[in-house]
Amino acid sequence: MAQFVRNLAEKAPARVNAAVTYSKPRLATFWYYAKVKLVPPTPAETPSAIQSLKKIINSAKTGSFKQPTVWMWFYVGEIIGKRGIIGYDV
Repeated sequence: MAQFVRNLAEKAPARVNAAVTYSKPRLATFWYYAKVKLVPPTPAETPSAIQSLKKIINSAKTGSFKQPTVWMWFYVGEIIGKRGIIGYDV
């Protein structure tokens, strides 16, 4: 057990450095897209955002969202089964 802890303590800095090196470019890409795509709607976009929300609520009330949901999960299952997204219009 002591050898395991000592071995873990010796390798920890190298693994942390490897994780940081691996994560930096991916986090930079994530933050770039987060700044661009995850911004709240502007005042000019507010009416269309409210209209979209009303459509979502209406589809939840009427149950019209069920058919596209089943259709989407069918294709997700096929993609998982084929183990590839090639050949599907995404």
